[in-house]
Amino acid sequence: MTSNPLQFICSALLRLTGSIALLVLLSSCANKPSTEAETLTTAGAISGNYPNLFAGAGYSQADIDNKIASAFTQLFYGDRDTQRVYYQDGHNSHGPKAYIEDINNQDVRSEGMSYGMMIAVQLDKQQEFNALWNWAVSHTYQDDPSHPAYGYFAWSVRPDGTIIDPMPAPDGEEYFATALYFASVRWGDGEGIFNYQAQADNLLTHMRHREIITGTTIKGQQSATNLFHPEYAMVRFTPDLAHSEHTDASYHLPAFYEVWARVGPKADRAFWKRAAHASRDYFSLAAHPKTGLTPDYGNFDGSPWAAPWRPESKDFRFDAWRTAMNWSFDWSWWRQDPRARQLSDRLQAFFASEGLDNYVSQYSLDGKKLDNAQTTGLVAMNAVASLAATRPVAEDFVHALWQQSIPAGRHRYYDGMLYMMALLHVSGQYQAWLPTQLNEQQP
Repeated sequence: MTSNPLQFICSALLRLTGSIALLVLLSSCANKPSTEAETLTTAGAISGNYPNLFAGAGYSQADIDNKIASAFTQLFYGDRDTQRVYYQDGHNSHGPKAYIEDINNQDVRSEGMSYGMMIAVQLDKQQEFNALWNWAVSHTYQDDPSHPAYGYFAWSVRPDGTIIDPMPAPDGEEYFATALYFASVRWGDGEGIFNYQAQADNLLTHMRHREIITGTTIKGQQSATNLFHPEYAMVRFTPDLAHSEHTDASYHLPAFYEVWARVGPKADRAFWKRAAHASRDYFSLAAHPKTGLTPDYGNFDGSPWAAPWRPESKDFRFDAWRTAMNWSFDWSWWRQDPRARQLSDRLQAFFASEGLDNYVSQYSLDGKKLDNAQTTGLVAMNAVASLAATRPVAEDFVHALWQQSIPAGRHRYYDGMLYMMALLHVSGQYQAWLPTQLNEQQP
């Protein structure tokens, strides 16, 4: 991860202890003069220093590692009826296959498959990574050039591979591509579908440049285009032309776009840098000025969008939980936009005012409760917001995540995936795996 061995050792010590006292030592590790304040602003993806908020909150590294290992073991290899979401599914010519199931909806989603791959690469689980990627390519990838979804992954299929909806949900493609780039760095490229770099480059090129294709699908006649709006440089809600002029705040992943601007196809790197800036601006437009809450779906100007088939999408609901994670780990990795700190402070202030044990999972943007339950997934995302937050209450959200049980039962898929990713983010183990020579470069 870093070209300086001493810096690597110091970074490891910081993750183990969470000690601010090590920041001065880290300055010398970087072999350049630096004040403590300057070091505090060094980004994880550039320096290799990823904050361990659990350690900073007083938990031992052994307990942190055990919590992460226990969560992975239960969600991937626990009881198949009540605990796990990862299911092995035989072999094909590429090797073992496996999928992650949304238990409540009884389908396999590109979102969950790509999250599973990201979790696997962060935890050095190449076998699980390859099995998930093999299943995704074998059962959800559209390789017919005449199909409107050509070059993308069906966002919803049945566990037997039957497609429910052929169109993509673009966050799946975003996580797929980034996980593949990280796998290329962490494990090296193999052949065919396991040439991770080539697979990521191909996917990113489709996401950026796919032209309009019209054809017949299981949903009837459809037309679809690229996944990023060329004028706004923002991710679309869908490439389906019927709804392509909208977006989803939780699909905006500027931390990933910065990665693509460094390791993606060279011709598009300037666009991905532009996309990162556009998404940071979008967060500030979409977040409510008092609560910090964002809607599930939105227009490119930041206003909420009530989808005709789902009018409640104008509110803060299940998709929107993830938006704070996105702006917060972008700040933690790249330190490009201090507005992320303001957004996290605003959001956490709202939830703290509701009571850390009392806030619920769905709200109108101005803070009116729309249900009566608190869920692990939102608790997890609010803890990740602490990566950018500046106020003392941020540590309370970290403790709240620590106290959560590993999700089980009917709703374990979404809660479980967000919980698992949050553990990695908050422990400093969710990292940008970049080629060594890029660690301290800006594009």
